[in-house]
Amino acid sequence: MLNAVFIDDEPLALRQLEMYASKVPGIDVLAACTSASSARNYLKEADALFVDINMPDISGLDFVRSLDNPPLVVFTTAYAEFALEGFRVNAVDYLLKPFSLEEFRRSVEKLTRVAEMRSATLAKQPFYLKSGTKTIALELDNVLYVESLSEYVKIHLSRGAEPVILLYSLKKLADELPSDLFMRIHRSYIAALKHISEATALTVCIDGQVTLPVSELYRPAFRQWLNARQPSY
Repeated sequence: MLNAVFIDDEPLALRQLEMYASKVPGIDVLAACTSASSARNYLKEADALFVDINMPDISGLDFVRSLDNPPLVVFTTAYAEFALEGFRVNAVDYLLKPFSLEEFRRSVEKLTRVAEMRSATLAKQPFYLKSGTKTIALELDNVLYVESLSEYVKIHLSRGAEPVILLYSLKKLADELPSDLFMRIHRSYIAALKHISEATALTVCIDGQVTLPVSELYRPAFRQWLNARQPSY
């Protein structure tokens, strides 16, 4: 599921984006804002940004350029001449107003493919954790789940590797791990999403071996992730 932020100074355009999003699987509206400044607080949690280029406070292009770590970007505008500039700032797509539901759907599908490719690449890269004077490098692809042991965490690994135990907060680790690869499902557990082989609203099975509980506090977010992966007919 992509968490998206929509920015457009025209309320009607925002309502259309929200209506389209309600009809397309795989995208959830995190915020719909009429100015770039009001959207900044939401971008940390955003996977995708749909932003108009021609806005009064700051252009969509300049806004994206100002971001240190922008989410995946789709520019929306009524001016075709901005298309090349949009792709120069690594936009995933460009929607020329007025655009149809089908065009919006294709953009969401493109965003999903790019997000999946990024996640696959990230999972292969070393992830560094520092605890006191000790620093370890993990390949995220090999992490099955993380278990809280009071002030420590126990990182369970695949391929028969010995678990790694570190003096670390589970909350801190949950904040640092990529949210598209890992999800906290319980006060004591973080699950690697790609290793979930079976799931219900109450439990997950990791690689067909270990069953972990999904607690009430984390159940809504997990259910949303689970529903996004159900086939749509």
